[in-house]
Amino acid sequence: MASSEREIVGSAYTMVQRGNSARVKLDAIDRRILSDLQAEGRITNVELAKRAGISAPPCLRRVRALEDAGLIQGYHAELDGKALGFEVTVFASVGLDSQAETDLVAFEERVAEWPMVRACYMLAGEVDFMLKIVAHDWDEYQNFLTRELTSAPNVAHVKSSLAIRASKNLPGIPFDETEDIP
Repeated sequence: MASSEREIVGSAYTMVQRGNSARVKLDAIDRRILSDLQAEGRITNVELAKRAGISAPPCLRRVRALEDAGLIQGYHAELDGKALGFEVTVFASVGLDSQAETDLVAFEERVAEWPMVRACYMLAGEVDFMLKIVAHDWDEYQNFLTRELTSAPNVAHVKSSLAIRASKNLPGIPFDETEDIP
C-alpha cells in the first residue's frame, strides 16, 4: 500500500483513504448483500443471509455496518402514483440569476421545502438545476410553477417538460455484485 493510502478496517468492509477521498472496498458477500437489498428492500434477513451464503446474525451485522458507513442510505416503497391520483410528472430546467454558492445553497434549501419536487439535481451546463415535480394534475403544477418556482428569489427562467410515460425508472445505481469496486 502506498504511503498516501491507509486502510480503516470495519466489520463488513474496508475503507481505503487516498489523500482527501475515501473509497470503500467491499468483499463478495457485502456486494451480494447490497445488490439484493437494492433489488428487493423488503427481503428478510434470513433470506438475505441464505443468498449471501452466511448465517443470519453475521448478515445482520454486515447490513448494520453498511448502513452505519452510509452505503445503505434508506429503504423505500415504490408507490403507484397514478393509482394515488398523481397524473402529472414534469421535469423543470431552472436557471438562476446568480451561481454564487450562497445563492445555489439558498435555492436548494427552498426546494427541500416543496413536497411536489421529488428530485433536484444541480447541473453543469446550460441550466443550473433539474427538478422532477409530481402533481395531481396540470393545474396543480401550473399553480406551483407560478406561485412558488418562478417567484422564488434568484430564479431567472424555468423550462418545463411534461413526461408522457416512463419506459425505464430504476432506483439506485447500476451495481454489479460480481465486480470489485475500484
